[in-house]
Amino acid sequence: MMGHYRMILILALAVFLPGGAAAENKRGHELYHAYCSQCHGVNGDGFGVNAGYMDVLPKDHTETKEMKSRSDDDLFKAIKSGGAAVNKSVLMPAWGNNIADEDIRALVVYLRELSKPVE
Repeated sequence: MMGHYRMILILALAVFLPGGAAAENKRGHELYHAYCSQCHGVNGDGFGVNAGYMDVLPKDHTETKEMKSRSDDDLFKAIKSGGAAVNKSVLMPAWGNNIADEDIRALVVYLRELSKPVE
């Protein structure tokens, strides 16, 4: 029985301590709303407040099929170096000078959460 409780404690620590998946997801959520939601929308659907002023609609990050077709490396590169770096819209700015690589990785984790199908 003691082993069972130890396993639960280890899992809880992995999720709730900084650096765990939950902390990274929270950080990604915060960054998304600070840097991405103006164009991609607060729900990630591509309908942010700036979307109406763009010639090309921002990517819908909730579109599971489309997001599955992009690797984590592609998403990282698009955020860091801009849309043109991955043959996407030049309207997607390069955030590499404003967002640290570790935070870009947290954004990629959050994007994967947004694109999970609703169960």
